Parts: sequence; structure tokens; C-alpha cells
Amino acid sequence: MSGKDLESERMEKTERMEKAENMKKAENMKKKENMDKTENYAAEPFFCMRGGLRIRGMQYLPGGHEEGRRYPAIIVSHGFTGDYTSEESYCREFARLGYAAFCFSFCGGSSDRTEEGLKSEGSTTEATIGTEVEDLIAVKDYVTGLAYVDSGNLILMGCSQGGMVSGLAAAKCGKEISKLIMVYPALCIPDHARRGCLGGAHYDVEQVPDIIDCQVVSLGKKFHEEAVGMDVFLKLEAYEGPVLILQGMDDTVVNYSYAVRAKESYRPGQCRLQLIREMGHGAEDWMKESIVDSVRQFLLGRREQLTIPIIITRVEEEGKADYKEVRIYFTGYCDTELFRGTVLPGGCDTQKHFEDGTISICADYTLEGVDQEGQNCRIHIVNRRADGEWKPRIETDSRALAWIGEADATAVLEGSSGGPTVRIFFE
Repeated sequence: MSGKDLESERMEKTERMEKAENMKKAENMKKKENMDKTENYAAEPFFCMRGGLRIRGMQYLPGGHEEGRRYPAIIVSHGFTGDYTSEESYCREFARLGYAAFCFSFCGGSSDRTEEGLKSEGSTTEATIGTEVEDLIAVKDYVTGLAYVDSGNLILMGCSQGGMVSGLAAAKCGKEISKLIMVYPALCIPDHARRGCLGGAHYDVEQVPDIIDCQVVSLGKKFHEEAVGMDVFLKLEAYEGPVLILQGMDDTVVNYSYAVRAKESYRPGQCRLQLIREMGHGAEDWMKESIVDSVRQFLLGRREQLTIPIIITRVEEEGKADYKEVRIYFTGYCDTELFRGTVLPGGCDTQKHFEDGTISICADYTLEGVDQEGQNCRIHIVNRRADGEWKPRIETDSRALAWIGEADATAVLEGSSGGPTVRIFFE
């Protein structure tokens, strides 16, 4: 065979291999698309009334929801100047988890720049924290009347101002609300009214204008008058159900001390406060994933027992035959009721990045410290991802903590630039 023929055969072989590889990639993409469809959700608008005002919202139901079945429900409230699209990403995820999820626009609670089709009825100058609580209760009444909703399993969740409103609504509704979730709740609003800086505006609290100009929205004087005399923490404590507060430590709008004070307002053990490194007033998409994971653990009734902020020390990369291996070395610490100690040298997160885009991850590390009885001990953790969850395998030489080796553990990884925070939950 001539050199030319050999070259032609080599090129044909290369073309066949590339074609086969492209077909394989297309097949994998098709499988992923089909998987997305099976995990899909059904979304449709809903309307309800509060007095003479129409409230507009969207509901998200689990894909392939069954006729006659009643689903636990979660109502998600948006923040200042938002609308029902502001937190819909949470609703989509909750629907995928098996919840009937609802988001809505507060009456007069959206910005002047919001499309009319996304707003509920009502003037911004007539809206107050109190009217928004009434809006949420009206939505609650509508949702619990639906044939496919389990009215005995209703959760309220809100972000920023919507978090504060959700807390106040839960306090009013009592046992009708099974759980409460507040995400960076704007519990600073009464203090902002006292300082004359509601919504970013600046005004004289001795001569409050009839219209408070907040640039993107105009508030009425009544918003200030209601908020300035409010002790929100006394109001919140009337709710007696389980509470989760998720608060960023880099929040420049709502200092995390407000969340700490809110936790202390509830009964001992009632409220879990999760302080998130590097999160400000809002959550990027990559942060929302871990927020949903943490909320899911809370809704399942699992308790966070070990919290390990990780500090990355160095990263190594090595090319293998069919994948790239990345080794991330780290230290860290744990300071909880069960255990206090540090990650020993040698802790490593080994990641294998394959050509088809898949990644295999395994973190292996040991902590040394003292258990809840003050006894010296070690905890060895191997954390892998399986079926969409992080499932740590844990061993320890502590008698007091021997149970964690047999317990069903789930981990949530909360990202930050210096390394994730690993939160380990148990039933």
C-alpha cells in the first residue's frame, strides 16, 4: 500500500472516529434533554383577591402530578420592588422536589419599571408592610382551598422584605403554617424608617413627606408611619413552628446581626440560623443551588449537626489517559455542640474531569478535636455525590459520637472563593 493510500485510510479512520464521537455526544445530549423533561414541572398563572385588588401570581406543580393527590405547598414572597418572577427559580426547584409552589406580586409592591402584566393591582403609595401581610394571607387562603394542596402542610418562604412579611404572616396565622423560611429577611425596615432612609431614600423623620421618593418606586407616608413604631421581633415570636433563617455575612443592606436577634426571639431550638460566607443581600445562581439544598434538608426535618468551613491551601492538576485529575488540598475547622476541632493536613478533594463532561468528586479528610463530652477524638469523612446528593461516610473513635457512623448523613456544600462550607445533616 502506498504512502498516499495509508494517509487516505488514516484520514478516513479519523473521520469515522470523529463522527462516532459526535454521534455519542448528540446521544448524550438527547438523553439529558429527555431527563430534563421527566424532571419537568407544570406552570400556570393564578389570580386571587384581597379586598377589591387583584393579586397576580404563578403556580408550579410537580411534572406528571397525579389527579386526586394533595401536595405539600410552599408560598414564596418577593422582596422590595420585585414581582412574581423574582423568586420563580425557587418555585421551579420546589416543584421538582414534589411541592406545589406559588409566587405572586404584592399589591403596589413592584417597581415603577415593572411590566404591567407582572404587577398586581394597587398603588405603591398605598402599600405598607401590613398590606403585604394581608396580601400573603389572601394567597394563603386561596392556596389552601385548592383540591390538590395539602392544607395541613403549608410552608411560607420569603426573601428580603418578603422574608419579613412571611415571618409576620406566620405569626398571625399560627398553626396554619407548618414551617417558616426567611432568606436575608429585611428586619432592618423599622430602623430604616427611624433613620429616614426607607428604600434607599433620604428624608427628615421630623417632617416626613407625603410621598417618599425611592428612585424606582414611590412610597406613601403611611409606609413610614407603620414601620417606625414596629417592634418586629416581638411580633415574630408569636409563631411557634420550625423556622429557618438564611443570612449572608456580607450583606450590606441588612446586617446579619438582625438575623441573630431574630433567632433569639424564638424559643430555644425552634429556629435554625444559617450564616452564609460571602453572600450579600441577594443570591447568585450558584448560591441558590445550595440554598435550595439547605431548605430541602429543613423541610425533610433533618438537623445540621456538623458545620465545617473549608480553607483551600493549594491545587494540583495532572493529565491522565482519558481524564484530567484535579487535587484540591485544604484545611478547615468545626465548632458545633457535637464536636470542635480542625482538619488535619492531607485533606484532599480529588476531582476527575472526563472528556464527556462528567466529573467524579471525592473528598477525604480527618478532623481532630474534642467531642461534646470534652474527650479527644478524630472524625474521618469521605464525601461523594450520589443520586444528586452528597452522601458522606463518617467514622470516629469517639464513644459519644459513635452513632454518626451508622446514621443516614447528607451534606450540603455552600460555595465561597476560599473554599466551601460543608454542612452535614442527620435525621
